[in-house]
Amino acid sequence: MKLSRPASWFLLAFGVWSWLIWITFVKNLWNDASGLAFDDAGEPTAYFWVHLVLAVTSFLLGTAVGVIGLRGLRALRREGGAGTDSGAAAGTDSAGAQTAGPAGSAG
Repeated sequence: MKLSRPASWFLLAFGVWSWLIWITFVKNLWNDASGLAFDDAGEPTAYFWVHLVLAVTSFLLGTAVGVIGLRGLRALRREGGAGTDSGAAAGTDSAGAQTAGPAGSAG
């Protein structure tokens, strides 16, 4: 499956955005003085643990989505920027073998 350039950029941007947002959230959670994240003895509460698990999950998903976008952009760059599947031009396959062009010619 090939990703288009806009889809790849969107996925990469979403991954970066996810990291920026959740890093800020974890900093705020860690420094919480409202009593939600830490009890009076300074021990983490259930609120803290649930939200920390949410943040870690979001870090992992954001990383995965961002990596997919980055790989899509790198694949497009290797192909010379042709981000569509229609009308494949003559060239080489992944093994370096000559492939036929749109009219079936060998290039």
